[in-house]
Amino acid sequence: MARRAGNASMKDVAALAGVSIGTVSNVLNTPQLVAAPTRERVEEAISTLGWVRNESARQLRAGKSTSVGMVVMDIGNPFFTDVLGGVEDCVHHLGYSVQLGNSAGQVSREATHVTMFEQQRVRGVLLAPIGTVGNQLAQLHRRGIPVVVVDRAAGDLDCCSVSVDDVEGGRLAVDHLIKQGHRRIAFVGGRSGLQQVRDRRQGAEFAASNSPDAVELLTISTPELDTAGGVAAAEEITAMSELERPTATFAANDLIAIGLLQGFVTNGLRVPEDMAIIGYDDILFAQAAAVPLSSIRQPRHALGRRAAELLFEEISALDSDRAHQHQHVRFIPELVARRSTLNHNGGGSFPG
Repeated sequence: MARRAGNASMKDVAALAGVSIGTVSNVLNTPQLVAAPTRERVEEAISTLGWVRNESARQLRAGKSTSVGMVVMDIGNPFFTDVLGGVEDCVHHLGYSVQLGNSAGQVSREATHVTMFEQQRVRGVLLAPIGTVGNQLAQLHRRGIPVVVVDRAAGDLDCCSVSVDDVEGGRLAVDHLIKQGHRRIAFVGGRSGLQQVRDRRQGAEFAASNSPDAVELLTISTPELDTAGGVAAAEEITAMSELERPTATFAANDLIAIGLLQGFVTNGLRVPEDMAIIGYDDILFAQAAAVPLSSIRQPRHALGRRAAELLFEEISALDSDRAHQHQHVRFIPELVARRSTLNHNGGGSFPG
């Protein structure tokens, strides 16, 4: 009885083509060394049996994987989709693939993905961490697997890192609102333990405290950095009296900003006439919102590409037994002003 396609092996391919297993291997790996008639018989046998070689097993035998692992905090956030695009541009060019893990903001899931990548012997790991990751790094380093921390400075961690100056980003956002005439400003997204959020708030506080005018900076906490958190924060702000209600909001990311916009409009506040909004990341949805949102732009694609480049520089050094010096790349964010922060005193306009 013929073997089912899903159960076929290289031995079956060789038997059907009337060649040795070595010849099948040559057709797959060095086809130029195999005579055309023989190569055609092997390719026909592969097609007939529907055989697909076990690439994982082949790589394991060779001791070299052709994949890298990447763990992101929230695959639902377009920011990380764009970062992944930059990573894949570099990885694909080098003939590698990316295995993606989504920690969904959970430390336990992050650790599970790191362990899985270790077991699969990936060549390297790109990690957008939630909290402290010293143990995970040590775990991977014991296997000779290099790590690059993405979207956060490495600090005292023994690895390369690629990040954005979020303190400067927070300063840019609130300084922009102050220049539009706002003196009561809410920072939305304050409860998160993420370093990026703490840095953005620090920058906001710096801008407020260094303003020549008295500026009040409130903090509105959100359980998650998502649109639902923004909607809930908008309801909390709308419920304030006019005397205590801020006139502008700085969202820790664009998903919160989009939720704020939805919540304010639903509750009868006009944006930007009654409430200005500025977000962070400058994802595509920020520009496409019903009221185009001002945002602090991060170079998302460049962030991912540079992280992948650093990872492969370290992989190359390890393969050639050369010394490697960790690098810490920091990008500078930029302000993108749109209609959601139109001067509430009536002056000025921004592109939609």
